[in-house]
Amino acid sequence: MINFFYETKSKLLEEAKLKTWIDQVVLSEKKTLGEINYIFCDDEYLLKINQDFLSHDTYTDIISFDNTMGNELGGDIFISLERVAENARIFKASFEEEVRRVMAHGVLHFCGYKDKTTNEAGLMRDKENEKLAMFHVEQ
Repeated sequence: MINFFYETKSKLLEEAKLKTWIDQVVLSEKKTLGEINYIFCDDEYLLKINQDFLSHDTYTDIISFDNTMGNELGGDIFISLERVAENARIFKASFEEEVRRVMAHGVLHFCGYKDKTTNEAGLMRDKENEKLAMFHVEQ
C-alpha cells in the first residue's frame, strides 16, 4: 500500500498514476510492496526531523525511515516540496520530474541502494534515471 500525507498546503496531482508507477518500481527491483508512506512537507518540518532524529542541522530534500522486512518494502519517506522546487530550478528539471526522482530515491534506499560514496551515488543516479523512464511508459 502506498499512502500520501501532506504537512503542507501543496498537493500532488495524479496521485493514482504515481502510486501505480511506484508499485512498478518496487516490482522492477524484484521486491514486494508492504506499506510506504510519503509525507510531503516544507523545509522547516524536514529540518526538525533531520535535527531530532539524525542530529544534522541542514536542509535536505528527503529523509527515509526504512521498515523493510525481508523482501517486503516499507517505511516512511519525508519529502520537502520546497527543497524539491529549489533542486528542480538548479538542475533545470520540471518540479514534477524532481518529485518523482526523490520518490524513487526513497524506494531505492529501501531496496538497499546507498549514496554515501561517489560510486554509490553514481549507481543511485543511474537507478533513479531508470525508474524515471518507467513513469513515461504507458501502463
